[in-house]
Amino acid sequence: MAKAAKTAIKKDPKLAAEAKNYTKVIKAVRSPKTGSYTFKETIMHKDKVKDYLANVK
Repeated sequence: MAKAAKTAIKKDPKLAAEAKNYTKVIKAVRSPKTGSYTFKETIMHKDKVKDYLANVK
């Protein structure tokens, strides 16, 4: 499936331009129970990254 989506983005320049505005954000968060780190991953618009990182707990 990923191959088909990749092909669709290459054929439509508008979709390719819009896809470049998204980024994958990974934040390490400490678990309150064990004290070890867990990772929260999301894909979001690049303009909302700073707000997300400030509010993730």
